[in-house]
Amino acid sequence: MSYKILGISAFYHDSAACILSDGKIIAAAQEERFTRKKHDPSYPKNAINFVLNYSNCKLSEVDQIVFFEKPFLKFERLLETYVAFAPRGYASFAKAMPLWIKEKLFQKNYLFNKLKEHDDGYKSDKNIFFSDHHLSHASSAFFPSPYEEAVVLTADGVGEWATTTVAVGKGNNLEIKKEIHFPHSLGLLYSAFTYYTGFKVNSGEYKLMGLAPYGNPIYESKVKKLLDLKDDGTFRLDQTYFNYATGLTMTNEKFNDLFGQKPRNSKSENITQFHMDIAASIQKVTEEIMINLAKSIRKEYGIKNLCLAGGVALNCVANGKILKEKIFDNIWIQPAAGDAGGSLGAALALWYIEHGNLRTVNSNDDMRGSYLGTEYSQEQIEKELKAIGANFKTFTYENIINKTADFLSNQKAIGWFQGRMEFGPRALGARSILGDPRSETMQKNLNLKVKFRESFRPFAPSILREDLENWFDLNINSPYMLLVSNITPKKKIEMTEEQKKLFGIEKLNIKRSELPAITHVDYSARIQTVTKNTNKNYYDLISKFKEKTGCPVIVNTSFNVRGEPIVNSPTDAFNCFMGTELDYLVIGNCILDKKEQDLKLKKDYTKEFELD
Repeated sequence: MSYKILGISAFYHDSAACILSDGKIIAAAQEERFTRKKHDPSYPKNAINFVLNYSNCKLSEVDQIVFFEKPFLKFERLLETYVAFAPRGYASFAKAMPLWIKEKLFQKNYLFNKLKEHDDGYKSDKNIFFSDHHLSHASSAFFPSPYEEAVVLTADGVGEWATTTVAVGKGNNLEIKKEIHFPHSLGLLYSAFTYYTGFKVNSGEYKLMGLAPYGNPIYESKVKKLLDLKDDGTFRLDQTYFNYATGLTMTNEKFNDLFGQKPRNSKSENITQFHMDIAASIQKVTEEIMINLAKSIRKEYGIKNLCLAGGVALNCVANGKILKEKIFDNIWIQPAAGDAGGSLGAALALWYIEHGNLRTVNSNDDMRGSYLGTEYSQEQIEKELKAIGANFKTFTYENIINKTADFLSNQKAIGWFQGRMEFGPRALGARSILGDPRSETMQKNLNLKVKFRESFRPFAPSILREDLENWFDLNINSPYMLLVSNITPKKKIEMTEEQKKLFGIEKLNIKRSELPAITHVDYSARIQTVTKNTNKNYYDLISKFKEKTGCPVIVNTSFNVRGEPIVNSPTDAFNCFMGTELDYLVIGNCILDKKEQDLKLKKDYTKEFELD
């Protein structure tokens, strides 16, 4: 019998579950995909059920269960923080304590009671193990990576005490060497600006990153007043500007006075050039910190490979800058870099560090393209579609590929649902909305008519790996859409002197390359490279599109609307299809034409989900 480990992350945001069998990653999924509540922090009952079912295993047959962090240490940090800042912060303290005393402090007991709901045969003598939050992040980055040896940098808001760590991994061993502790946090610094610009904390950080190229970093020196930044990238935040340690907001009046405005109210205030310049400034400082940290750890440890995880590792612009600086020979980033990936890291830490099992390095990586989620057979797809009253036609595989490539070349917007769902925040061609990157109107139309989101938001290109260097200034694999790079000079369309004088959103409608739908205002793109061995269906589709158009690139954005998690089931996909202006839904071997659907099944998605 194989040895099974169940990993769980929960109770902050992005709850998830993962299962290993003899150290191999079998299945992993976020709870939000099942509950349809974005970043769902609750106990991941559905995700646990899914990974158990997928591995054909009852909970009582699992050998060990591990949680991604240590609740007692987190509670200690909470108490010590309140004591240090007292009497400030009583309101926040009073709000947090009842939940801690009721659930979080006695998490082991709480988890045990929840786990029993899955399986009457589950006994408490199967101990629940608790990993360290940042060790879970570091393990998720190192153990699936294609390196025998690597230095691992993790950065996020906060775990128990740590906010940034450096670890060294070799073979089956991983050891944290250095830490920066709360309240000094790069993740919380970035989240403070997310809050200040009117976006939702722990959700809208990627919007801040997408907004930055529209602005100029004219507030860089003011951002640096918030922190004591050393040459090696280490830092301390001046807490007199922040409210997150003790309050119910991220920033305070002193912060507002420094930048000259109050936080933007997203319901009543538009995004202005000020907010774009603020975004550009914090993005630049974040990149500088990450680059300096990378340089100092390369110099100190002399290791040529870098692995990244933690929420800050989802800042693909900063990742791209580290790559461009050529500090390390190789970089690998965990696709589920946030807290969801902690479930995976905790399980891997138990298997390798605690049990001392030998590790075999996979030259690609061990994440299976991050296609670790739910999967539906053709029979299940047709059954669900019939039950909800959908009109569909079924075709051969070759016809599906050919027809979808035709739709794309005619600039139709496609919902694409194939194979296993992705683990992590990015759609990677399994639960994706696809479009033609050559279209000058595709970006705006997809944002406003399909995603119901801000028009400034960029879209990512999926490109055949063998064509990468003809189109982008990048020469390494980027399967998880976690690196940003520029379009090559020969594909660029330079702006005129008049166009260069335009500000902010006015730049949006200028054609900047042969692929206007995926070229951001600074000529950059968040790239996904696609190979046949990780996603054959998607590879075949892009190849067919190239055959018809000469273009080996398609627009790829996640299959959801703003505020909604990525679709999980055929029913979710149909609902999103009927609530947006998507033209076709391609699901398994079925094609659904919007014009042939019953109008009574149309959804109003504009008010369906809470905005992020």
